[in-house]
Amino acid sequence: SESAYSGMLPGRVAGFYTDEECHINLCALAEFAGAQLYVDCVTGLDLANRKIFCDRHPPVAFDVLSIDIGSTPALPDGLQLSSSILPAKPTRAFLDQWDDLIDHISKQPELPIRLVIVGGGAGGVELAFTMQHRIQQILQAANQPLTNLELHLIHRGSQLLPRSGQWISTYARSLLTQRNIRIHLNEAVETVETHTIRCKSGLELTCDAIVWVTQASAPDWLSKAGLAVDDRGFVQVSDTLQSTSHPFVFAVGDVADMINHPRPKAGVFAVRQGKPLCQNLRRFLQNQSLKPFHPQKRYLSLINTADGQALAMRGSLGWRSPLCWKWKDHLDRRFMERLNNLPEMKNRGWKIGDGRWGMGDRQKASSKEGGRQGIGGGNLEAQGFEQAGGVKNISVMHCAGCGSKVGSTILDLVLQRIQSDFPPSPIPHPPTPNPHSPTIQIGLNHPDDAAVIQVPANKVLVQTIDAFTALIHDPFVFGQISANHALSDVYAMGAMPHSALAIATIPYGAESKVEESLYQLLSGAMKVLHEAGAVLIGGHTTVGTELAFGLSCNGFAEPDQLLRKGGMQPGQALILTKPLGTGTLFAAKMRYQVLGRWIDQSVESMLRSNQQAAHCFLHHKATACTDITGFGLVGHLLEMVRASKVAVTLDLDAVPVLDGALAMLDRGIFSSLRSQNLQASQWIDNLSTVNHLPKLQLLFDPQTAGGLLAAVPIEQETACLAALKALGYAQCATIAHTEPLIAGKQPITIA
Repeated sequence: SESAYSGMLPGRVAGFYTDEECHINLCALAEFAGAQLYVDCVTGLDLANRKIFCDRHPPVAFDVLSIDIGSTPALPDGLQLSSSILPAKPTRAFLDQWDDLIDHISKQPELPIRLVIVGGGAGGVELAFTMQHRIQQILQAANQPLTNLELHLIHRGSQLLPRSGQWISTYARSLLTQRNIRIHLNEAVETVETHTIRCKSGLELTCDAIVWVTQASAPDWLSKAGLAVDDRGFVQVSDTLQSTSHPFVFAVGDVADMINHPRPKAGVFAVRQGKPLCQNLRRFLQNQSLKPFHPQKRYLSLINTADGQALAMRGSLGWRSPLCWKWKDHLDRRFMERLNNLPEMKNRGWKIGDGRWGMGDRQKASSKEGGRQGIGGGNLEAQGFEQAGGVKNISVMHCAGCGSKVGSTILDLVLQRIQSDFPPSPIPHPPTPNPHSPTIQIGLNHPDDAAVIQVPANKVLVQTIDAFTALIHDPFVFGQISANHALSDVYAMGAMPHSALAIATIPYGAESKVEESLYQLLSGAMKVLHEAGAVLIGGHTTVGTELAFGLSCNGFAEPDQLLRKGGMQPGQALILTKPLGTGTLFAAKMRYQVLGRWIDQSVESMLRSNQQAAHCFLHHKATACTDITGFGLVGHLLEMVRASKVAVTLDLDAVPVLDGALAMLDRGIFSSLRSQNLQASQWIDNLSTVNHLPKLQLLFDPQTAGGLLAAVPIEQETACLAALKALGYAQCATIAHTEPLIAGKQPITIA
């Protein structure tokens, strides 16, 4: 959910910037813009059917596509990536590898370190300066000689910074030499083995890491999709930034090759293309003529020399000065400030007139204009908009009641796609009754007015329902989170899920968009159900103002293995499987205050099923269990305590917490449900003595798809925790112990 700003990357390497300062918070930016953010890796395109293939999502449909994926350093033919090669892009992977290397050096600064940088362009030269600065800082702090570091720069050309003038190249080479950075020109890398690099000239260097900053390359899925590309695989675009082979595809930045205006791969061009791209996308959607973009021929390039100065280059002119560094730092920080410090807005989304919507404006537009508004406020009906999913002659006041249902045609199409993605297990029709195995007599395979399940003998049926509005704008991920959340009640009872009915509300839109949203949503839910061994047997869909989803779940259990809230006994350990904090983090997300990586971690936690944890608790003789959701930890713990008639001492320090949650609480950002949850604080015996502790507020934070809280015998505690960690519940912890209830004392004590 974060994208590195390449202009500040060398400064981050040198230690001048933190991750937060040099990363664009896509999570907040998308929330501000009313855009859906899918965090995934694209693997291919189907341009005929206008679909995008991803690693973890089902195919994503589009009307118009804009590509700005940058580039990666090109490796010579026959050379494969190895653990010792650190490509400068993708940036996140590079920074993680760099941080690991810095951590290794910091722990053993007395050991010699040899680095090789391959590539003598601006990127390679700047990284040579900044990497040396950071490592020498560590050596100085540890009182180790600077000669412990040996840094080599390999370049296949005859001069460094080949796109600059001779004076600049000579000056940069002289500066690198003064700092004992060894330069190897006219050297082409031939092979790389573990910690050894060999060039065609015979030069051989043993090294701890190789940083690869060579000529850019593009992923092969662009050309495989049929897009017109140049000899390096970059998308060829016209002056309007459209693909020369597919006009509904736009491309900018490093991944694009402007056939009429060839330019080097530099971030300045991507930034300058931003506004023209936005304008042309709007014009394309509104069937208006597009405007050409003409990039500047000369541009200013600033190289951080990591000594409080920077080298400014424009054409053949160059100048190095502290003022150049101050100017570069000012420009970069101002750019990031505009993107990351977004104003809070009560009405998010698109508003008429300036290309954004507000809910009140949308309603006014419907009554005044009599038609659907397009991006920028244009009336799509008047423009005859049909090509990109628009529909003519729309003058709709959306119905309530049964008139708000999703149409049968859309529903049939989605169910056909879903069942082809997740084929059901073969079930005889009608099935042969089996007293030991639950079967579905009527479900999606043979739709009717209701589903019919054969209930097995000697089993109990466990039913639950849960639904809520979307907290994340990726319907596929939201479908998974919602399904995990709903199934957790089944797991908390010691039952295993069998089947589910879905209830979904899809935002108003063109039929193709409603179909796509419903498909993505149900695909996410089906993925979780499929992994749980359960099936979707029916449901209900409506259209409305915002995305919402839930499941009514059925499960079966052995009567004597049910886990109830009232099963706790004195002398037991209470184990929590997941960290707390989703309520405050997603409240902060709505205010654009949260870091993208915090949301990423929260989503990862919510996507983790509680199924294996439930099996683990049953195996370790748990006697009571609940899932931590909307009422917060104290609210759900109180239900267990009162039902079991025991007391608990809760270890506040042991409660696991999601990154960023305490920081958001410290800023006074709370979920809207927290005020009601606080009423449970009256049952805390020593509230007055712990009320000042910041972490206490987290106990009332409502959770989405939270963890299980189970009571296990004290002799099973250690083995149960070890088993949970082995299953992937890395932050599970014993957070409390049960005690006999003492008359006149409240049942919860905070330690």
